[in-house]
Amino acid sequence: MKDNVIPKEIVSIVETLEKAGFEAFLVGGCTRDILLGRTPKDWDITTNATPEQIIPLFPKTFYENSYGTVGVVNENCEDEKLKIVEVTPYRLESSYTDRRHPDEVKFSKSIDDDLKRRDFTINAIAVTLSKGAIKDIVDLFDGLKDIKDKVIKSVGNPSDRFNEDALRMMRAVRLATETGFTINNETEMAISSLSAHIKEISIERIRDEFTRILMSANPKAGIELLDKLNLLKYILPELVIAKGVEQNQAHSYDVWEHLLRTLQHSADKEWPLEIRLSALFHDISKPETRRFSRETNQFTFYGHEVVGSRVTKKILERMKFPVKTIEKVVKMIRWHMFFSDTEEITLSAVRRMIANVGQDNIWDLMNIRICDRVGTGRPKENPYRLRKYQSMVEEALRDPVSVGMLKIDGKDIMNVTHVTAGPKVGQILNALMEEVLEDPKLNTEEYLKGRAIELSKMSDSELIQLAEKGKAKKEELEQENIEEIHRKYHVS
Repeated sequence: MKDNVIPKEIVSIVETLEKAGFEAFLVGGCTRDILLGRTPKDWDITTNATPEQIIPLFPKTFYENSYGTVGVVNENCEDEKLKIVEVTPYRLESSYTDRRHPDEVKFSKSIDDDLKRRDFTINAIAVTLSKGAIKDIVDLFDGLKDIKDKVIKSVGNPSDRFNEDALRMMRAVRLATETGFTINNETEMAISSLSAHIKEISIERIRDEFTRILMSANPKAGIELLDKLNLLKYILPELVIAKGVEQNQAHSYDVWEHLLRTLQHSADKEWPLEIRLSALFHDISKPETRRFSRETNQFTFYGHEVVGSRVTKKILERMKFPVKTIEKVVKMIRWHMFFSDTEEITLSAVRRMIANVGQDNIWDLMNIRICDRVGTGRPKENPYRLRKYQSMVEEALRDPVSVGMLKIDGKDIMNVTHVTAGPKVGQILNALMEEVLEDPKLNTEEYLKGRAIELSKMSDSELIQLAEKGKAKKEELEQENIEEIHRKYHVS
């Protein structure tokens, strides 16, 4: 363990408790992560002090629960994870009637009592500190050995632990997914036999654990483990029915395997949650839309993107994802076939698609298409056709070279020149455009208005000649921009 791994804010809280005559241990996930050489996502401190004894020791705290947890506030800390650190007395817990929370909590004076109530051995290790580094380790359940062996094992009888808190079953899967550890046989068997209890847990807590599985480096393994342990059928029955649903020759896998591989590629690329959800659910309705065509001797899945967007909306609403997340994922799934079904996509069609999904989403749609392709079993992530689509998207998104770039418009010209609406206004704009393209510094309201007055006094033939010169310059720059985009994507 290197020195100074533990943040000074944590060290300060521990030292404050100890100077007041109390014990203080780091415990739970933060201890596990430290021992694994990882940066903890959050920090938990446990102590033999009661809430009434903890609160006076710190400048700012809050205490709004029945479990004894005091939030110590570090107001000047820039790290969001350290702004509030939870300090909890050693606890003894009674039975769990609701399979989630203990019916009664009692404070204890022994760290041993606190460790006995923990979920898994790798989370039931407590450490004391000295000068910002680990000093002593309390390991009653051989958690250090299980970390070394990369095993997730319940503290005591696994059935007892899962009957107390059914969410622990999902937490076991999430921990296995995040760490790459395996779940030992006894713990796995208990999860499988008690899996129906997950229905008694609030959907928000299930969603949070599910999200962490998706955001891990190996979500495919996490989903497969949820399925193996009989949990997935209670969480996402719509996904389970994709198993064994054959596709056409373009796909090397059934719908289930394809969805998981598509999801995995999104994780390999470290893309955000919305893309990972879209990757997992993009073909969710292929099972219900599958038909066999005697003419082609193949399966069809007509309209699966439309049906799938509706089904996904119901799933995400059921799991109480944020509205913005739902809206984006549903939109991605509704239009995900755009870059896969059509052999030839026109620039105008790309522009319409951008209007459908929004400029902020069009590149995410392309990324989902890339995941979709890799999920079929094709090794090449970015073939010519996809590069061509990317080129077309960039071309459609670029700011066109147009008179709209000028600091004045037709109305301004009519105001300063007193020219009435007609072709002459457009000719003046194009003439001004030519000058600005040659020297962008001239694109100021003051200069353009003065120059417009001068141009308005020219003969029609002179003005037309300057306007045509402006149009030609604009078209030349347009072509240069397009050619640069094509070179960028190596397409013609």
